[in-house]
Amino acid sequence: MRLLLDTHAFLWAAARPERLGQQEALVADPSTTRLLSAASSWEIAIKHALGKLVLPEAAAAYVPEVMRRLLVEGLPVEHAHALAVADLPEHHRDPFDRLLVAQAQQLGVPILSADPAFAAYDVEVLVP
Repeated sequence: MRLLLDTHAFLWAAARPERLGQQEALVADPSTTRLLSAASSWEIAIKHALGKLVLPEAAAAYVPEVMRRLLVEGLPVEHAHALAVADLPEHHRDPFDRLLVAQAQQLGVPILSADPAFAAYDVEVLVP
């Protein structure tokens, strides 16, 4: 199974995997392909730089290290992903989350997220 991790799901998997609840086993399963969007890395970098997210080291070191440790694959933001955001209904105003929805739709993969706003979109959401 391929699975797109929301930003907070990635951070939870790294530091507090028990917060993934019923999805913890799925994330840990070696047969699961875990994806992290470049948009999530961008969001982490911005929030860390603004002091809104505490990390044990710089985001530029932390994110790649966690990706390596958890065997998470990077998902680039492609032009088709970015442009697909324009076709989404305005259920959610967060630009990072809207891009994740577009990527999940384009790739046909579920998103692991505790954010209830994702449920309003035509995308499979796995809830912790």
